[in-house]
Amino acid sequence: MKIDIEAIRSLAKLLDETNLSEIEITEGDNSVRVNRGGSASMVNYAPVSAAAPVVSSAGAPAVATGNDAAANPNSLKSPMVGTVYLQPEPGKPSFVSVGDSVKEGDTLLIIEAMKVMNPIKATKAGVVKSIFVSDAQPVEFDEPLMIIE
Repeated sequence: MKIDIEAIRSLAKLLDETNLSEIEITEGDNSVRVNRGGSASMVNYAPVSAAAPVVSSAGAPAVATGNDAAANPNSLKSPMVGTVYLQPEPGKPSFVSVGDSVKEGDTLLIIEAMKVMNPIKATKAGVVKSIFVSDAQPVEFDEPLMIIE
């Protein structure tokens, strides 16, 4: 496999621009991951299928599920691989619930990646229509997390 140094530099620049701690891109069986710890890795592996999304609020209407959620333009997707936490700490109320109004910049959830807690903020104002993850669930890069309309 040929290593594309420019692609790695572009990913590192994207980390700085977005203030993410890690980013991973997969194309076919090849994957490139860059993190703030200074390491980059290119691996060759077979894709793993992800578990079906779960709507976390019973009785709330889901706008989209499965592949529909990924195609929805209002879908907030995971910027990294990690573990989702819906509350700031155990025993505290969730950051948001289905039906809540949010403003741009509000913290929606936390993704823990490599022992770093990364707050995921709303990119626009709106109402939380669906939440596809549950607390302490592992997530993949670009996996739909919720829909905000």
